Amino acid sequence: MSQLPAVSRRLLLGGALATTGVLATGVGAAPDAAAAVTAASAPRRKPGQKSMIDVPYDVHRTVRVGVIGLGNRGSGMTTGWSVVPGCTVTAVCDVRADRVKRVADGLVAAGRPRPAEYGGSADSYAQMLRRDDVDLVYIATPWEFHHPQGKAALLAGKHVVVELPIATELDELWDLVDTSERTRRHLMLSENCSYGRNELAMLKMAHEGLFGDVTNGHGGYLHDLRELLFSDTYYTDAWRRLWHTRSTASFYAMHGLAPIAAAMDINRGDRMTTLRATATEPKGLADYRARFVPRDHPSWKETYVNGDLVTCLIETAKGRVIRAEHDVSSPRPYSRINSLAGSRGIFEDYAGVLSAGGGRVYVEPDHSGHSWRDFGSYRKEFDHWLWKKIGDDAENNGGHGGMDYVLQWRTVQ
Repeated sequence: MSQLPAVSRRLLLGGALATTGVLATGVGAAPDAAAAVTAASAPRRKPGQKSMIDVPYDVHRTVRVGVIGLGNRGSGMTTGWSVVPGCTVTAVCDVRADRVKRVADGLVAAGRPRPAEYGGSADSYAQMLRRDDVDLVYIATPWEFHHPQGKAALLAGKHVVVELPIATELDELWDLVDTSERTRRHLMLSENCSYGRNELAMLKMAHEGLFGDVTNGHGGYLHDLRELLFSDTYYTDAWRRLWHTRSTASFYAMHGLAPIAAAMDINRGDRMTTLRATATEPKGLADYRARFVPRDHPSWKETYVNGDLVTCLIETAKGRVIRAEHDVSSPRPYSRINSLAGSRGIFEDYAGVLSAGGGRVYVEPDHSGHSWRDFGSYRKEFDHWLWKKIGDDAENNGGHGGMDYVLQWRTVQ
């Protein structure tokens, strides 16, 4: 693919790593003011410091993983790491010691080696990072801990995979970029949806030119989480609900945004340059609380400020437009939208089409008459090599339809 000229770190902020943090900042400022702040916040590289793009990983006979955070996501992914060929979990950590023992016991029961156990205090992870038998650290803690724990892992000489968002402030994101470049260790977003079967088929179709010149994409995270947000057990200490009391932000649009960015070759031929955002009024959580939550519940002391639907409009250097949405507080079926369009056609996922492949497609010259066609045959034709190779293993071993396993397998590879 053609490459754009080298860009300054001021423009790099529009790239795939930083996007998560950009979407987690406030959207109340006027677009021009927000853009100016973004540009001014990008620090300059220190002399001799270079990008980590295309820097290869060291070769390991076995990749040894340490896990920080053993809640719903972390415990499930720990099992996933343990079954990937060429990978072993050597250490697990959580501030709650009972979770550490439960996960370690589960690995032993499944016939895996017992990992070293760290837990019971806020700095247990720092003790784990001193181990010399951990090559890769996977972080699945609440969002506010991602930056300090990710940075500590890099400084300890480990590569890092972090659940989204990687950080919640722009200065934290730049600090992680700088730390990665200084330590020469990679820090990667754990974006499982980039490895979904439909998403990878869409990527292959885009790269093979089926959509012509790609002009726009639409992705997001639209998931009715109201019941879970008010659960007293699902999100420990209500950490996720409390974010809705702190800022107006698009917390989590990457599930839909990342596959679109990949299909547009962001940071591999194009780059994001401008982001504008809008938010609706915050109505959903308060309405749900009024109808279903007892008056003595601690949530009644909270005021929700984040809009139900936050929409980000992102422009790229090549003139493309991406619409990224986040909504977890409205009644609706689940959707990541996952739509890509160009001069010769369009693909729309989550469109209510019941078929083997899901989604619908319309591409010239195959189609005419302004009528959508089923995506199933196209997914079969453009099935990505990852799913052809390990699809059965993914469906048997991985969560979220197998995409978790594909992410972990590809990372270890």
